[in-house]
Amino acid sequence: MSTDVLSSNAGGTTMPVKRQKRRIPGWAKGAIWGLLAVGVLAIASYATGVNTLTSTNTAHTALRLALPILLCALGGLWAERAGVINIGLEGMMILGTWGAAWGAYHGGVWAGLISAVVFGALGGLLHAVATVTFNVNHIVSGVAINLLGLGVAKYLANLVFTPLSGNPRQSPPVPKFDTYSATFLSDWLSDLEKMQRVFISDLAGILNGLVTEVAPLTMIAIALVPISYLVLWRTRFGLRLRSCGENPVAAESLGVNVYLHKYIAMIISGGLAGMGGASLVLLAGGADYLENQTNNRGYIGLAAMIFGNWRPGGLLGGAALFGYADGLQLAGGGTAVLALLYGAVILLAVIVAVQLFRRQWIAAALGVVGAGALYAIYWTNDDLPSDLIPYTAHFVTLIVLAVASQRLRPPKADGALYRRGED
Repeated sequence: MSTDVLSSNAGGTTMPVKRQKRRIPGWAKGAIWGLLAVGVLAIASYATGVNTLTSTNTAHTALRLALPILLCALGGLWAERAGVINIGLEGMMILGTWGAAWGAYHGGVWAGLISAVVFGALGGLLHAVATVTFNVNHIVSGVAINLLGLGVAKYLANLVFTPLSGNPRQSPPVPKFDTYSATFLSDWLSDLEKMQRVFISDLAGILNGLVTEVAPLTMIAIALVPISYLVLWRTRFGLRLRSCGENPVAAESLGVNVYLHKYIAMIISGGLAGMGGASLVLLAGGADYLENQTNNRGYIGLAAMIFGNWRPGGLLGGAALFGYADGLQLAGGGTAVLALLYGAVILLAVIVAVQLFRRQWIAAALGVVGAGALYAIYWTNDDLPSDLIPYTAHFVTLIVLAVASQRLRPPKADGALYRRGED
């Protein structure tokens, strides 16, 4: 069937006008990519004999480790959509870890969560004062926030926790969130996983890890992804906030209070980063407050946001990827990470085939070189050095950002200095 329709111009003649092709919804694209990822992992698991790639334990651990990255990425999204680069997510997250431990010790888990959000929001407010009111360079202010967050948390821990725990680098034991499981669904998925059928058992293992021992904080964090999308893209407030990140001068000319919207975005950004810190302290399986507990997850969250092209759905995929890489090295060690390299080779082979179909010869050649290098590492090693394994997520972050850098589109005025009334 033809996609042309007839339209008339000023002279009365009719001309064919092509209809725009219907685009695939974002959620459908995400589902397709998710199924493709599961398929690649299933093939790699079958070929290497490493079932850890898609086990329930790996998926459960990955979900817990992805939460702080996801929440920091959401915090970065709110800030940068308003035009403020938030390198200080790490420092706000550190403040959140201390606030979570202090609040939970004195008032329970929900008090700890609220305290973490407040401490993180204070870091975001300070960043807003520096960048929005005083026009300090966003990168300089963000680095200062990171150093300040680390120093303030260390000072407060020494002041408050030392009399309680006897250790200035660690809090006393704090309560954790209770967890809940979808028992009927979990039992059914466990039976499917034990059947060891390619793809079906792999998908069942991953889903089982996502519905077993889930904390309320986990559900809140995941719900914040569609909530952020609806607020930023489907409300008048969100439109005004995003206009501040695209063209603040034009937004001001239309009556938008640019300063106010940037301040609100930064407070929300800091609060989300603080909530990410709370997830490290208050979730079952995690440690109590420890010095340097965040382990650069704030930066990885920023990378997840960039990988997601400043969109909620995209950053969810980035957080899942980085959390999975981190969870895999904990659940399976070097052997599992090597099996993941085998899966990366399969994925690159698919990408090369697509690039050849599109006649993108240079991209296809680079894909072949990358696949060959990864396969050489896999073939020549039975295990990876134990010193490198903890940095799996960091390596994945660098590789993914290098690959994704060609399709990124940040807000036009992201990081630009702005003063009210100036053109």
